[in-house]
Amino acid sequence: MLVISFCIAAIGQLAAEDGSRLWLRFQPQEKSTLPPFTRLRGDASSVALKEFQHAWQEMSGSSLPENGSDRTHTLLIGTLKNREVRKLIKSKELQEPGIEGYIIRTVEQGNRRTTVVASAGEAGLLYGVYHLVRHIQTGHFSNKVEITEQPRYDLRILNHWDNLNGTVERGYAGYSIWQWDKLPGEISPLYREYARANASIGINATVLNNVNATPDILTKEYLEKVKLIADELRPFHIKVYLSINFSSPKELGGLENSDPLQPEVAQWWKNKADEIYRIIPDFGGFLVKANSEGLPGPQDYGRTHAEGANMLADALKPHGGIVMWRAFVYNPTEEDRAKQAYSEFMPLDGQFRDNVIIQVKNGPVDFQPREPFSPLFGAMQQTALMPELQITQEYLGFSNHLVYLATQWKEFLESNTHCLGDESTVANCTDGTLLSHPLTAIAGVANIGLDDNWSGHHFAQANWYAFGRLAWDHTLTAEEIAEEWLRMTFTNDQAFLEPVREMMLSSWETAVNYMMPLGLHHIFAWDHHYGPEPWCEIPGARPDWLPPYYHNASKEGIGFDRTTSGSNAVSQYCSPLSETYNNLETCPEELLLWFHHVPWDHRMKNGRTLWDELSYRYDGGVQQVRDFQKLWDRMEPYVDSERFSQVQSRLRIQSRDAVWWKDACLLYFQTFSGMPIPYEIERPVHELEELKQIKLDLKHHN
Repeated sequence: MLVISFCIAAIGQLAAEDGSRLWLRFQPQEKSTLPPFTRLRGDASSVALKEFQHAWQEMSGSSLPENGSDRTHTLLIGTLKNREVRKLIKSKELQEPGIEGYIIRTVEQGNRRTTVVASAGEAGLLYGVYHLVRHIQTGHFSNKVEITEQPRYDLRILNHWDNLNGTVERGYAGYSIWQWDKLPGEISPLYREYARANASIGINATVLNNVNATPDILTKEYLEKVKLIADELRPFHIKVYLSINFSSPKELGGLENSDPLQPEVAQWWKNKADEIYRIIPDFGGFLVKANSEGLPGPQDYGRTHAEGANMLADALKPHGGIVMWRAFVYNPTEEDRAKQAYSEFMPLDGQFRDNVIIQVKNGPVDFQPREPFSPLFGAMQQTALMPELQITQEYLGFSNHLVYLATQWKEFLESNTHCLGDESTVANCTDGTLLSHPLTAIAGVANIGLDDNWSGHHFAQANWYAFGRLAWDHTLTAEEIAEEWLRMTFTNDQAFLEPVREMMLSSWETAVNYMMPLGLHHIFAWDHHYGPEPWCEIPGARPDWLPPYYHNASKEGIGFDRTTSGSNAVSQYCSPLSETYNNLETCPEELLLWFHHVPWDHRMKNGRTLWDELSYRYDGGVQQVRDFQKLWDRMEPYVDSERFSQVQSRLRIQSRDAVWWKDACLLYFQTFSGMPIPYEIERPVHELEELKQIKLDLKHHN
């Protein structure tokens, strides 16, 4: 009874939180756990200094004196312009990390100690301050600090799939934060909070609108609204970019067509770029989705992606703008869909302007729960490539499922392409380590909306955070990032941290298992990407819109044959990876059904048949989610009641969904295998025909 009473008392002491403060909660701390700073020095007008003072006041209960004679331990925040900084850190040393890098160092001078946060630029200074605050929040500050950091990628950008009507495509956290209908009359305070959250993890750019862009975004009315958002983000060193519709010259300008090789079309874009930069002088550039899923592009006029991208790049070049041209091409073709991007873009390698960067999804299909990396990485060497990751969980349970994505992204970034030697990981091929291009970049599709907690699920915030941290430094581990986020978002208590961190780290593999294990992919229900529908057949639909195209289940086996005897997608990978994937015995089992059509009785490495292994994987995913529920329930003493209950509720949904996936897939695939579900695992609780009747209306889920 004493223990129970203590737990209830502890719960009562935790004020309810709605998650709106994200990882910037700055909880009050005991004086003994705070750095012994006695004075703050620096430019009082600096955003970096103001941000530190705000955090310090929240954590300590009072501001840090900015004047006075007590200099026992001074915190000095400044750039090379600051004379005190130059006295303590050599200019050359400070210039090496660049204008976004920073140095945090403790300098001893007799009985006086100074901790310096310094950078060659204001942006780096802000990032350095957030790093220092992060160390304080997580209990890792030391009185003897020696840190030098600089970002791995130049451009670390969020892609919003936000529509001008306020909805968000593939967004599961409410309506768009941009609230276009209220601009210019009302500027939401959320814009500054958004900028602060992004700057705290090193994100320095944002695309405001959906890649399925309407030409209206380029009208003067909307450009004036974009300017107001840009003004709010600028103090936090975040540049604004826009997705554009390739047919804008025809749709907006009244031209006969939008052929990129027509002089009047090129002139229209030049004039439009001039107009944009008059309104927003530090505008970043364009993101373009063209000739994909019905959107217009240069191929409509017999032109190439390079000719379309270069025309836009020429218009932006005088202003320092760039073009991010997406390689997500998805047109009707007889070719294996997984091969399309490589087939269209590899012949164009070296033909793009130096201010064009090709944005490539992590996998060759479409943000599936698990994919091999896109073969364009490493192979396309004369053109800058930027990875595109999806933070919003379009194919991983929306905002209902707890799925920590840093583990997925680490697997992708650390995948060895073998195209440039043994160290040619995807990360090394895109961050400037192995290939030299004018710009390096990485993008994440944002999961942000108007929900109080920004992301729909409290744990989905961790994916926004993890993207920023990996974009800054992809050598960080998924474990390190999870622990940072948990400490700042919840508590530093080890009794909470260790089990919840392990839950996060296992959550992606768990989701893969109860959805699409062993390389299965794209077996989602028609018209949305939430539940299972491997049986889906729609008369007249393109084959590559339908699950049977991908799983190819038959009496003989299951999987997509991408070997040299099938679609030959393996040939798009560099040797020896192509041979590894091509061989049934050497192909990684996690990708087995991605590259091979495998007999049901094929023996896996653990001795089970393929059918039995598939069954055990599905059941294992279900059991793991139930373990998540049990674990979270034990965490009640460490979490405020509001967030605890909301996560608990979402885990119930996830547990039910996992059973739905398991039963639907095993019962359906059993009609082909004809083999019994292993008796040791949980029996299905649904009937297949019952599951086939489930129809969810999630088309407009925003």
